[in-house]
Amino acid sequence: MSAGKYDITIEQGSDFSLQLTVQDGGSAKNLTGYSVRGQIRSTIDASTIAASFTGTVTNAAQGILTISLPYTTTDDIAPGLYYYDIEIYTGGSVQKLIKGTATVLGEVTR
Repeated sequence: MSAGKYDITIEQGSDFSLQLTVQDGGSAKNLTGYSVRGQIRSTIDASTIAASFTGTVTNAAQGILTISLPYTTTDDIAPGLYYYDIEIYTGGSVQKLIKGTATVLGEVTR
């Protein structure tokens, strides 16, 4: 399974979450025993991490997971263009699920 590409937009100072359904061969992948991780970086190969997603398998049998960032984390990310990826892993096995750009929009003042 190759990683999908999906670009996201995150509003600085707001909660962010995204629910994903993982499929393998057109059917939901059973995620029992898997964990989820993801990171945002300023460049694809940057060693410094701008933020780490909280990843949760929300329905293992149906292949559903959620990634999120609380507003306290997004508030600390400077507006701009970043790169992210999301992986599932179990034991010694790691699969990159999705990757893309993450555009962080600055807070709107009123």
